[in-house]
Amino acid sequence: MRFETGVDIDASQERVWRILADVVRWPEFLPTMTRVAYTGDGPLGPGVRVRIKQPALPPMVWEVTEFTDGTSFTWRAASGGVVTVAGHVLTPRPGGGVSVLLTIAQSGPLAPLVGLLTGGRTRRYVRTEAESLKRRCEAGSAGR
Repeated sequence: MRFETGVDIDASQERVWRILADVVRWPEFLPTMTRVAYTGDGPLGPGVRVRIKQPALPPMVWEVTEFTDGTSFTWRAASGGVVTVAGHVLTPRPGGGVSVLLTIAQSGPLAPLVGLLTGGRTRRYVRTEAESLKRRCEAGSAGR
C-alpha cells in the first residue's frame, strides 16, 4: 500500500516546520495521535526514535531514517511482518506559503493483508493529519 496527500498552507515554511518537527506536541492538534514520546533524547533528527500511540492501533516505534532540517523527514516502523515508511516534505510555494506532502508506504510479507484491513483508516488518518496541520499552522498570525 502507498498513499500520499498534500495540502497548501498559508504560513511561513519556518512556522510549518517548527510545528511539524515538534512531534511530541502532535496530540494537541492531531486527533489521530493519542501519545507521542521520544524513546531517548530529542529533538527530531537522524536516528531518533519516537513511540507513537494512535487510536485503534497498537503503539509503534518510529525511527527517523532521513532528515533535512527545515524541509523534510522520513521515518520507519516495523511490526508484525509489515514495514511502514512515512514521509513529510515541505516545499515553498511561489508567492508565499508552503506545500506539505505526506506519504505512507507499507511493504513486507503481510503488507497486502494489512493494507486490505487497515488501508481505509490509514488514508483517513493521513488526510486528517494534513488538514489538522494546516489549521494549526494558519491559526493566528504569529510566525507568518
